[in-house]
Amino acid sequence: MERDNEKALVGEGMTSLKIGLALWSLGPTATQDQLKQRLKTAFEIGVKSVQPWCVDNGPANPCVLDPDRCVGAKRAVIRELVHSYGLGISGFCAQLIGPGIPGKGWPGSALGDPRGLRKRVEKTEKCLKLAADFGAPIVTTHPGEIPSDKSTPTYKRMRTSCKDIAHYGEEVGGVFCIETGQEPAATLRSLLEDVSSEALKVNYDSANMVRYGTVEGVETLGPWIVHTHAKDHNPDTQSATVGEGLVPWDAYIKALKAIGYDGWYALEDETGRDIVASLKRGRAFLERY
Repeated sequence: MERDNEKALVGEGMTSLKIGLALWSLGPTATQDQLKQRLKTAFEIGVKSVQPWCVDNGPANPCVLDPDRCVGAKRAVIRELVHSYGLGISGFCAQLIGPGIPGKGWPGSALGDPRGLRKRVEKTEKCLKLAADFGAPIVTTHPGEIPSDKSTPTYKRMRTSCKDIAHYGEEVGGVFCIETGQEPAATLRSLLEDVSSEALKVNYDSANMVRYGTVEGVETLGPWIVHTHAKDHNPDTQSATVGEGLVPWDAYIKALKAIGYDGWYALEDETGRDIVASLKRGRAFLERY
């Protein structure tokens, strides 16, 4: 009944949510032609914005939006290309892969492991500048699992890395967002409070937080949430389709609205199975709110 009332308020066929798409769900964007293909599909899915990937994943997996490749006038050209499909840009993803750590999964500790750390920090800063140039200042990433013990060398390196990146973001107008899910919300909040920068925020992933409490995480991290990934998890089918898994969507969206969140819900599905149909169902589900 509550959802029906909300629908009546916003009008038939409309939604109060800003629904976008994590563009890498559709595949890589190694070239401008590939980017065009992904944008065309995003338009056909019916979303209103995209969040593109913006870093290379090694020499074998280039990205047309990597800040060392997308330079000068090319940034304006690609920005206009996105807009030509009637799409906005909700932000970018600069997921860098740190060295592997035994017992820890992908993506390693991108901002906590000392091996090659300075290069990863500098690349993230370049991504913030690119995002600011595009007029879409948000850059999201998993920095690696944040230790709960602040006395560990890993925590200290992550704090320093985040401070450096956030300080640069303040200078250029970028916003660096840590994606949720690798640690409890309270641990992430502790780091955010420790760094204390308006350029360090949160990208909230609904499915990633199921194991910690999706709604409870919003309540803990509310002041820092500026972007979200709309994703679900069904342990039986391994589906990520929004509305078909364990995420308590009614309570989750209610919690986000309660903190005043009015940003993007970027649909994300990295399963590689029937992606377009999955994203269309997810979009239709969110449009009910």
